[in-house]
Order: sequence, then C-alpha cells, then structure tokens
Amino acid sequence: MLLDDKFIYLLRMGDNALVLSQRLSEWCGKGPAFEEDMALTNTALDLIGQARMWLSYAGEVEGRGRDEDALAFCRDAHDFTNLLLVEQPNGDYADTLVRQFFFDVWHHLTLDALTRSADDRIADIASKAIKEVAYHLRRSSDLVVRLGDGTAESRRRVQDAIDELWMFTGEMFKADETEELLAAQGLACDPASLKDAWLAMVGEVFDEATLTVPAGEWMQKGGKQGRHGEHLGLLLAEMQFLQRAYPNASW
Repeated sequence: MLLDDKFIYLLRMGDNALVLSQRLSEWCGKGPAFEEDMALTNTALDLIGQARMWLSYAGEVEGRGRDEDALAFCRDAHDFTNLLLVEQPNGDYADTLVRQFFFDVWHHLTLDALTRSADDRIADIASKAIKEVAYHLRRSSDLVVRLGDGTAESRRRVQDAIDELWMFTGEMFKADETEELLAAQGLACDPASLKDAWLAMVGEVFDEATLTVPAGEWMQKGGKQGRHGEHLGLLLAEMQFLQRAYPNASW
C-alpha cells in the first residue's frame, strides 16, 4: 500500500501547485500595477512547473499510463486532493495576497523538510522548487507588511482577508493516515510538525505589519480527501475545457 500512499501524496503536492497556479493566472492582464501583474504571472509559471514535476512522478508511481497532462486535465473535482485554501476565489488583491502568503509559508516549510526525504526523487523536486518558493515567500511577506502598515484602507482590506481565510489554514497541519505512514518511512514530513514554525513566521510578519492573528480555532477541512466546494468545480471547468471538448488534442 506504500506505493498508493506515495501516489496520493505526490498528487496532493502537484494539485496544490496546479490549482493555485490556475488561480493566479486569472490575474494576468488585470493586476493592480504592471509590476504586480508580471509578478503574479511569474509565480503562476513557477507553480505550474512544480506541478508538472510532482504530477509526472505521481503518474510514474501510479503505473497506469497517466502523465501529468492526464492527471491535470482528465480528473473530476472529487479526484483532486489540493488544500481548500488554494482553490478560494481571488477576490480583491488583498484576498489573493493573503492566500498566497499563508500558502507560501507552509509551502516553504514543507519543501525544506522534503529536501531530506528518503526518496531521492522527492528530495530533488523539493530542492528545485524551494529556490522559487523562497522568492514567493519574500515577496508575499513584504507586500503583507507594506499594505498592512500602509493606509487605513489597505490595512482594513488585508485584515478582512486574513479574517476570512484563516479558517482554511488548519487543514495544512492536519495529518491523515497517508501522511503519517509516509512520515514514518522518512518519505514525507508530518504536517503537524510544521504548525509552530508556521504560526511563528506568520506572527512575526503580522507584528511588523500591525495586523492581528485571528482568534478563531474552527477550521475547514476535506480538500486533501477530495471534498471541495463549488469554487474548484468552476475553476476546473475553465482549466479543463479544451481537453474535455477535444480529447487527446495536441498542438
């Protein structure tokens, strides 16, 4: 069963990057400033490249002949295993920024742990991806500080986004049997072990940005097990349209 669990874990890593990349690509040509438009697009490109690496390896482990394209474009919403956080709508720029910041902190901590995976391929992918994600984290952290400690309007919008998205952060640290098994084998990290470091990093940025960590403890969950809201279905309808309309089409 270890191979099945490894496939699931690789799928989760790939789906997180894929879905967030699609969300960020929706900003292309609509960014609040030219520099930010380019930055969001480049981050999306980084994530799509990471998704390809994870999903390609997942297809090899599964052994059913599905490559990264088949896994990306030929699965239904209930087959996706991404965190609920990354599928949340873009909203205004503050919503997009806070979603990115929460994910970047978790992503960087996770990839850092995976660079020490007993699986050489996982460690190699993580080592490549973390170089890009380090930039993502620096950028989102800096923008949270700039807007949080900026005007009254920018601070209000960022704080509202934090309060709205906080309930999607707990899922990042909720381990299930797959993650527990792979962590015991040294292949993956126990997500629960990342929580304290994540809270410390988020708290440090919020302190500098004069923002407040929400007090709410109730958290949404289920994305990793394929239970999603309507947002993912709408996202996939657009992302998968061409392949669904013209199966096996190629350029």
